[in-house]
Amino acid sequence: MEFENMLKLIQTVSDSKLTDFKYEENGVKLVLSKKEKSSVNEVSYIPAQAPDNVTVVTNQITDISEKTVTKAIDAEDDQLSGNIIKSPLVGTFYSAPAEDADAFVSLGDTVKKGQTLAIIEAMKLMNEIESEFDGKIVEIYVENAQAVEWGQPLFRVE
Repeated sequence: MEFENMLKLIQTVSDSKLTDFKYEENGVKLVLSKKEKSSVNEVSYIPAQAPDNVTVVTNQITDISEKTVTKAIDAEDDQLSGNIIKSPLVGTFYSAPAEDADAFVSLGDTVKKGQTLAIIEAMKLMNEIESEFDGKIVEIYVENAQAVEWGQPLFRVE
């Protein structure tokens, strides 16, 4: 869920007479609750498919800011090394031009800058994803027909 949409949802729940609200989408569970005053007390993030060591993060709404979210995303990206090709839009990732066709690239393939690596379908439009680097495909982060988010890593090229 995008940060702006989450803020709108929080505001809507705050303005309503609801005291509890639960929402789940793409493995993210959002739980909002409030006391008798009409303000949201806390937001909890619980991964839907949590690993053995589950961490529950609870923040006061005043503690959440766009800078905090950006820092969390940047910290994730720092863990990835090499030249990362990220999704420029939200949509569905396709590794081949057609169902019965071979994939544009596979692990170990050598690619040139500007070469088509995949297609992302967004709003019924097919958008070619081109390599931003010359090199070798050393990692593919997404599966064919998987939904992808803006900025999500797709390939690593070295």
